[in-house]
Amino acid sequence: MNVLLPQKTISQIGLSGSTVAGLPPVLYLLHGLSDDHTIWMRRTSIERYVSELGLAVVMPAVHRSFYTDMPSGLKYFEFVSKELPALCESFFRLSASPVNKFIAGLSMGGYGAFKVALSYPTEWAGAASLSGALDVKSIFTKRLPERSVEAQAIFGPMDKVGNSTNDLFFLLQQASKNPHLPELFSRCGTQDFLIEENREFVAHCNACGVKVDYAEAEGAAHTWDYWDASIQQVLMWIKQLTKN
Repeated sequence: MNVLLPQKTISQIGLSGSTVAGLPPVLYLLHGLSDDHTIWMRRTSIERYVSELGLAVVMPAVHRSFYTDMPSGLKYFEFVSKELPALCESFFRLSASPVNKFIAGLSMGGYGAFKVALSYPTEWAGAASLSGALDVKSIFTKRLPERSVEAQAIFGPMDKVGNSTNDLFFLLQQASKNPHLPELFSRCGTQDFLIEENREFVAHCNACGVKVDYAEAEGAAHTWDYWDASIQQVLMWIKQLTKN
């Protein structure tokens, strides 16, 4: 994993770091299917964006697991949702309070962020998805049927995904019964191949009475220029939530 920790800087040209009183809030930032824990620092200016926010950022690697306890692999969901926060809180000065813990990601990572937060709604202040792969059953059976073998290795039989803990629509419906639901933030471009799944998820949020901060970017696709701009929106959203 890669970790960014808040610190005051003295001699870094063009960069002035910031810290907060007490233990800093933390963002667990998740990568997409074709990426790893280094991608956010290689494709965006995340280090510069957080330098003045007093926010820690943890970027783990989960390979192509979809942040799932795989029937034919490792327990990546347990790792990200339980082991990773406990490990980071023991290694670094990070807030363990639910009001200061956020999780976000792009594409596969957007799915992972919502999956973790909706599975444990009282443990997170907010979750953000950028161009999220929010309906994995639809994606792997309708949009990407050529990846059905990989999908089965990740989730098991795809006809069992619906109404299961791997189904965000099911998790949302279950979490909506909890009075302490985390704040949800979602962004997607109108030219993104996942736009319909994102719209359907927002419609399901509305049907469940769950508030979600959602917006579409006209003409934006599944690209890093869009995610570099969008992660700055996520950080400003977190800044506002940590002020309240």
